[in-house]
Amino acid sequence: MTVPPDTGRQAAVTATARDEPGGRRVVRSAAARFVSSFGVLLMAAGLWQGGTFPGSVGSLSAVPSAEAPEAGTAPVLARARPVRLTIPAIDVDVTDLVALNVDTAGMLEAPEDADTVGWYGSGPWPGQAGPAVLGAHVDSLSGPAVFFRLRELGPGDEVAVGRADGTEAVFHVYEVREYDKDAFPTDRVYGSTANRAELRLVTCGGEFERRSGNYTGNVVVYAKLDSPV
Repeated sequence: MTVPPDTGRQAAVTATARDEPGGRRVVRSAAARFVSSFGVLLMAAGLWQGGTFPGSVGSLSAVPSAEAPEAGTAPVLARARPVRLTIPAIDVDVTDLVALNVDTAGMLEAPEDADTVGWYGSGPWPGQAGPAVLGAHVDSLSGPAVFFRLRELGPGDEVAVGRADGTEAVFHVYEVREYDKDAFPTDRVYGSTANRAELRLVTCGGEFERRSGNYTGNVVVYAKLDSPV
């Protein structure tokens, strides 16, 4: 998924597309592994400038930073690496999670593998105060990818993130939206959550464009952390 199109990665794509069950399109091509990479553009919201984020010194830092919660706000968890993602409503159970970075153009990089989920390592980690962002491909040259059914989620659906410290951050969806690439809400996805721990799941959406090898939009799932039991 690309916001806006990551044309540098997709310039070599020459492919034919066919319809798959569910109305999605899958590209068959020897020229590229994925129908599209995804890159959420941070530059548009002033979150990325010349390879650094506000408050960082020559390197990436959290956007926004995971601040201590204010009195009376929803509880948050300590920082711990995410190691598993389960979404029962769409049969997702993934233990291959990788930290994602930002490339030189200010785009969030995509996982290399269709069955891998990436998490924005320089932002809040799942369970911390702020919006933790996880992204994965919607499909690949071989068929549906891990976030193929992401658009099917609805309010109340559970998203659980297992963490390296043995705890589990359990979120519940409160909104699912689809956006055109030129209208991607960078501020809302990456911006302040008033110190609440929230989660964003992002993948490709809209129509597949054969000429560019990209999708026209993005699907974003918004979820909030449950109180620890």
